[in-house]
Formats: sequence, C-alpha cells, structure tokens
Amino acid sequence: MYDRGLSVLEQYGLEAGAVYRGRGALICETQEGLVLIREYWGTARKLEHQAKLLEKISGASPIGTDQILSNKEGSYISGDSENVPYIVKKWYEGKECDTRSEEEICKGVSALASLHKVMCMPVQRHYVRESLRSEFQRHNRELKKIRKFILEKQQKNPFEQELLDTVRDFLGHGEEALQRLEASGYEKLRQQELERGTVCHGEFNQHNILLSEGKVRAVTNFDKWNFDIQTGDLYRFMRKVLEKHQWDMALGRKILLSYQQIRPLSREEMENLRIRFSYPEKYWKLANYYYTHNKAWIPGKNLEKLEKLRDQKEKWRNFVESIFVA
Repeated sequence: MYDRGLSVLEQYGLEAGAVYRGRGALICETQEGLVLIREYWGTARKLEHQAKLLEKISGASPIGTDQILSNKEGSYISGDSENVPYIVKKWYEGKECDTRSEEEICKGVSALASLHKVMCMPVQRHYVRESLRSEFQRHNRELKKIRKFILEKQQKNPFEQELLDTVRDFLGHGEEALQRLEASGYEKLRQQELERGTVCHGEFNQHNILLSEGKVRAVTNFDKWNFDIQTGDLYRFMRKVLEKHQWDMALGRKILLSYQQIRPLSREEMENLRIRFSYPEKYWKLANYYYTHNKAWIPGKNLEKLEKLRDQKEKWRNFVESIFVA
C-alpha cells in the first residue's frame, strides 16, 4: 500500500527505509535523511521559482523549510512508470502546531515573521495575487447573487432560511470593509510591496508548522506562494486561530506582539490588517460553498457553522473595533 511513488527515489540516488503516510504524501527515511514524496500537478515554471525561494530562505532564516530536491537529471519533477508526476522534498521530524496551545501559536507566528523578513524575489506577474479590492468586490457581488437566488426559491430549507436571515447584515459589513479599503492607502502599500518583491506563504496554518523540542523546526508547503502584502499570511493564520478561541482579545494581542517582536508592522500594514479582519470572509466562504455545490442535500454541519458565525458575530466585531486601537 506504500509503494505508490516510491520508485521515483531511484532518480535521486536515494533508497527508502521506513515509510510513513503523511497528508496526501509519503514520508520516507533515506540515507540522506527524511524526504516527502507526493504527486505534483502544477507547472514546472512555478515549481522552479518556488525552489529558488526556498533555497534563499534556507540560507537567510533560522527556520527550516521543505526544500524541493532535483533528480539526477536536474529536474524538480519526476515521473513514475505510469508517468504520474512526483516531487521529492527534504522533510523534518516534528509535530504540527497545536492551536489549543497559546505558546505554540505564538511560536508559530514568530516563525512566520522571521520568514517574512527574507521572503522576497523579483516579481513574476503570473504569480501576483488578486488585489484585495477586486476580491472584496467579487465576494460582495456573489453574496448579492446568492441572496437573490434564495429569495426566488419557493421552499427554503433551514440553512437557506438562516442564510437569508443573516446575509443582509454580513453583506453590510462586506460593503463597509470595501469602503474602508478604498479610502485607505492600500493601493500605494500594494505597489510598494510589489516593487520590493515581497512574497507570501499563501497557506500558512497550523498544519504547516512543525515543532520539535519546543521550537519551530520548519515551515512547510509553500505551494500557494504568491506576491502580495504579507499581512495576508498573518491575517489568515490569526483568523483561523481566533475563530477557534471565540475571538479572544488577549490571545489576539499576544499573537500580534509575537509577530511584531520579530518584524514590526508599519502603520499602513496595521491598517490593512484591520481591514482584512473587518471583511466577513468565513461567512462568504460558507455561502459560496452552498451556492456552488449540490443544493439538494446540505450537510447539517453547514447549518451549525452558519449558526456559530451568527453567534460569534458580536465578538468578531468587538475584536475588529478594539484590538487595533492604539
């Protein structure tokens, strides 16, 4: 059951010892240490840029990364006997960050700050993330479309009724966030960051933080890296953690302090972070998932998530309006 993909190790001059199953991948002990093998269906071009980014980080940051290995032919992608493409990465022993532990959360965000200080390279326009203004506009249009769709339905299930009861309020917050963004210095900040070539991890979360002996050993899975304002990484990590902690104000301040002790945020970046938090992204995600998937059967869990968002709304708004006040 572990054979799939192992054959490509021959192309790297590596032999597999013990083999473990990871998240959609195999982790193998070899004579050169741990490696991870997984299928790769992205472009060779982006993978080459990713490999260069990780090489740069490895020489400039104390935080390890899952560097992509090249095979004997100098390629980062290797095909097996069935022409399935694989990549092989240097890997690390360690446990994932526990989001129930404030200490591990703060260590994780400190590692992110350390990486952000060295994550930059010449901009490749293909990998510039969509502007936040465009994203907010698109999401607001989609929420309006979803509201119209449900209004026109003759019969509404409990999820649709709850969505209809709450969408006007959450959409109002979305439109307010867009107005704040347009009145802010976002476009200037974004242009400055693109000129510097700042890079975001793109999917920084607890699963991609590996700790060993009480320290962050490595940050992994840079597949969604992009050029953008780095507050995007910080926001996404904080939002997911704080949703689990009922928007705990004290924890939010600890996370921000941990980040800023390594990489201080400018006034413009703090403003951008606040605006990102003020958009009801989780609500949009849930509504959009409903609209783009099978509506004949809606999991009960989705209704629970929607009700939880409704119940947490006051704490979320209080967090947004309070934590960024000097």
